[in-house]
Amino acid sequence: MDHRSGCPINLSLEVFGDRWSLIVIRDMMFGNRRHFNELLAKSDEGIASNVLADRLQRLVSLGMISRAPDPSHKQKVLYSLTEPAIQLVPVLAHLGAWGRRHLPVSRELSVRAELLERGGPEFWDRFMDELREQHLGIPRPPGDPSAFGELRAAYEAELARA
Repeated sequence: MDHRSGCPINLSLEVFGDRWSLIVIRDMMFGNRRHFNELLAKSDEGIASNVLADRLQRLVSLGMISRAPDPSHKQKVLYSLTEPAIQLVPVLAHLGAWGRRHLPVSRELSVRAELLERGGPEFWDRFMDELREQHLGIPRPPGDPSAFGELRAAYEAELARA
């Protein structure tokens, strides 16, 4: 692949410069959506099936996600985050924090960003450990409370309130 320059910001934007790539990673990360149909049907932004198929293929080719047969269903494919995608947690936390401060966000969709911002690097590390367990099969430290559970509970509480 030819690159416009060796600038790290430019190279990162070449990977994530379209809106859908980070949305797919976000949905896999925060929604634990691992199948094509889950990513398609539960997309708040309404991604088209051809766009989703293209982004999944692109993210696999870039090594951001992996694709494997789903052991629980012969005709399904299971997508998993790879380590480089998992390491985007701090980036997404900062993007969410910036968006909460400067854009007209909804409470239910911004509560996880708020929790990530308040939790800081220690929370991000716990969340990344949990993602490694879910997607890479690497056990997380015993006794760590579930960061994913805290994020989900905060989101569900806001949905119930809305």
